[in-house]
Amino acid sequence: MYKATDKYNYYEYLKSVFESSGIEVSLYQDINYGLQFSIIINEKKYLIRVYENKKNGIKCDLSQIKDKEALQLIEDLLHTGSLKMVSADIKAEGKAEEPDYGLIGTDESGKGDYFGPLVIAGVYADAEIKKKLKEIGAADSKTLSDSRIRKLAEEITGICKYSVVIIGNKRYNELYDGIKNLNKLLAWGHARVIENMLEVVDCSNVLSDQFGSPDLIKNALLEKGRHIRLEQRHRAEENVVVAAASILARHEYVKAMNKLAEEYGMEFPKGSSSLVTEAAKQFVLLHGKDKLSNVAKLHFVITGKL
Repeated sequence: MYKATDKYNYYEYLKSVFESSGIEVSLYQDINYGLQFSIIINEKKYLIRVYENKKNGIKCDLSQIKDKEALQLIEDLLHTGSLKMVSADIKAEGKAEEPDYGLIGTDESGKGDYFGPLVIAGVYADAEIKKKLKEIGAADSKTLSDSRIRKLAEEITGICKYSVVIIGNKRYNELYDGIKNLNKLLAWGHARVIENMLEVVDCSNVLSDQFGSPDLIKNALLEKGRHIRLEQRHRAEENVVVAAASILARHEYVKAMNKLAEEYGMEFPKGSSSLVTEAAKQFVLLHGKDKLSNVAKLHFVITGKL
């Protein structure tokens, strides 16, 4: 069970949980005895409040959500860490279909992490390569250790055609300043990876994890990408090709984090917890706030606490 130290820390935790499932989260606003923020599910906005007092501690208030189905989805996510979405794209038991035809899978790493870049990867596999990916144990990177991810990444790049786009922090902050929306930025990155893949493979089928509106990636694609069949699913990492992409993305993210640690002489915790806030304060003391854009995603609430 997660133990929050204060309402702001709890907001960061909730934000990371929602964003890890592709749900857009607004900045918070302070209210009496707490704070409030909104999330967007299927293009609908829902208000969530967090209250903090000495008697009851910290409490998440969902009373403003009147849509029963949305409320159930949010409660499932907060209790289990995964959304139980009802979708024709998912089998009754919740596992994504794995078609036999050639497929490009895309996934990202770093979107919920204050420090480090955003990395998007794409992998192509036909039926034969999918078997090899299953044989080597390709799985959702969130279930694997960094050492296992490193070994699998070496094997995947040896048997698959792939593309990796790394959006470093300086470039990320420039893009976010112009776009002002994380899901649109993610869509832009996925679209660039898809376009890169289409330059090296003849494949019209693409599967990615769903975040925000399904039209976001489609609208960001260029001429060649507009002729593909793009499918987006919640928990798309259950498909072995998307899982392989998640491994490559996470591997490059971890490498980038190690490089930042070496360059600045300090460790950068992953995620957006209170430990991350303390590390950000340490970084500002050591290197100055003007250098923060080189290592962090400035639109996170953490920046306002420094």
